[in-house]
Amino acid sequence: MIRILFVGDIVGHEGLNFCADYLPLLKRDINVDFCIVNGENSDAGKGITKKQAQKLLSSGVDVITGGNHIWQKNSIDVIEDSSLRTLRPANYPFDKPGKGYIIHSSDSKPANKVAVINLQGRSFLPPIDCPFQKSIELVDEIKNETPIIFVDFHAEASAEKQALGWHLDGKVSALVGTHTHVQTADERILHKGTAYITDVGMTGPFDSVIGMDIGTAVQRFKTQLPKYFKLATRNIRLNGVVISINENTGKAQKITRLNFSKEDYGFIKNTQW
Repeated sequence: MIRILFVGDIVGHEGLNFCADYLPLLKRDINVDFCIVNGENSDAGKGITKKQAQKLLSSGVDVITGGNHIWQKNSIDVIEDSSLRTLRPANYPFDKPGKGYIIHSSDSKPANKVAVINLQGRSFLPPIDCPFQKSIELVDEIKNETPIIFVDFHAEASAEKQALGWHLDGKVSALVGTHTHVQTADERILHKGTAYITDVGMTGPFDSVIGMDIGTAVQRFKTQLPKYFKLATRNIRLNGVVISINENTGKAQKITRLNFSKEDYGFIKNTQW
């Protein structure tokens, strides 16, 4: 069995620091073998810098995934540096920089290769290449190298996430949704062995509007004026999922949600995993 931790969208320096502080504890206390983090909002809500990616990797992250904000200027430098193991959605046109998937082994279980695929939805987002077709192409390419395939589907619409989950059921080990920053309560193992959740949530300030300052967000909705968003700072929490996968078959055995603050960590530590 291999246990994979996926941490939902990191928002700003508060979320980044909280994640970096608690990942070593999580890996120790719940026996995590492999860690994936969505880092595309690390840099003040949009993008990620080399310094931020290096901080995540040094704290125990194996792979960093992205989304629609991965094309910020500093982030392009990150995805072009293969040593930083940072992905962009695979279904952007082929000539874009960076990679849409990676196959990597963790230090704790070097014999088990984990393939991580990053995809982006098209409902209410740019009309890029089809994630349904692209995912099958990638699975066919990867499956001869490893049965453990993990998908981060960065998408707006719950229906699109659910549809891709069923489309890939039995073909991948897990499909988790990101982008909306609100954790859903529908984690489950689908009929053919794929772990699924519509959205993992975010890691950052929860006294906010999806990580942004409340007053600024409310005014933007009230006035419809392009007021600049600023980050919130209070009630920092980590959202994620822990997924146990049979390393021989690639089938998921269990998926558990994480949602905790500094004050809650004792409960996480003492939970029977």
